[in-house]
Amino acid sequence: MSEIGRVAVVGAGSWGTTVAALLAPKGGVVLWAREPSLVDQIDTAHENPRYLPGIDLPDTLHATNDLGQACAGAGAVVLAVPSHGMRAVLDAAAPAIAPDTPIVSLSKGVEQDTHLRMTQVIADVLTGHRSDRIGVLTGPNLAREVAEGQPTASVVAMADPDATASLQRLFMTPTFRVYTNPDVIGCEIAGALKNVIAIAAGMAAGLGYGDNTKAALITRGLAELARLGVALGGEPLTFSGLAGMGDLVATCTSTKSRNRTVGVELGRGRSLADILSEMNMVAEGVKSTGAVLALAAEHGVDTPIAGMVGAVLYDGRRPADLIHALMVREAKPELHGIR
Repeated sequence: MSEIGRVAVVGAGSWGTTVAALLAPKGGVVLWAREPSLVDQIDTAHENPRYLPGIDLPDTLHATNDLGQACAGAGAVVLAVPSHGMRAVLDAAAPAIAPDTPIVSLSKGVEQDTHLRMTQVIADVLTGHRSDRIGVLTGPNLAREVAEGQPTASVVAMADPDATASLQRLFMTPTFRVYTNPDVIGCEIAGALKNVIAIAAGMAAGLGYGDNTKAALITRGLAELARLGVALGGEPLTFSGLAGMGDLVATCTSTKSRNRTVGVELGRGRSLADILSEMNMVAEGVKSTGAVLALAAEHGVDTPIAGMVGAVLYDGRRPADLIHALMVREAKPELHGIR
């Protein structure tokens, strides 16, 4: 049993299930899934066939569809819920979560109506909860690769150093190396905006562009992450680390990336509605792009790549036209506007 005690993982998608499986060998993990049939498959067949088919889950991983039971008495709560569903799930879970319990968000998005980061949504719903014990786990963590035991690294960001150190020890395994970072804002903004940039990288791939285009989009996308994150109070160095560059590279280059996949299909000329109808999991960038652009506008931050993605997603613009528009923008110094 870990020093934190029993852990509740809320959300049985691919990443929530993977994190629960990482923690299960340490004892005392309960995974909440909405559907009883999925709970039964995880408990009896030790597999999540909907989101992680073919991955054997630990026999010690227990699932439930009782949210209050999962969270009551938990030493830590890990929220693996998409950004658009976070508030509703938290409203239901709130009575069972003690005010000093460390809460870790795995969601990489921004709430659409309020433009709040997920830790802000958590604090907004759980009034009176210790704000220094609300944080995130983020990094280049494609769920299936982590579930298969492929080595990678991540970062846990939380203001309370003692809780952060305990969570670091909790999440760390021989194949999952965890670093700490007190910069919750920077880590969250990097995670949200990298999904948007990944859609752009996918569009370029779908249009048939090669490695030079990919590298340019990733690099200039990193500049957008840094500009917005710093404007909101994040630390510049965060964006050169796992939450920034690391996650951006993984999401923009991997065929396993849902956001990149959406971009690829858009670049090939397919409609967003048709693409999403075939997807079993959420592509956070589709939901979060509008909120990210609104945040950038509120803070006077230039995000041309994210703006291009928004025009394709919401205004029906053609990716090929907008790639050209990016290229003929006013010439600027490379490091213009980092702060």
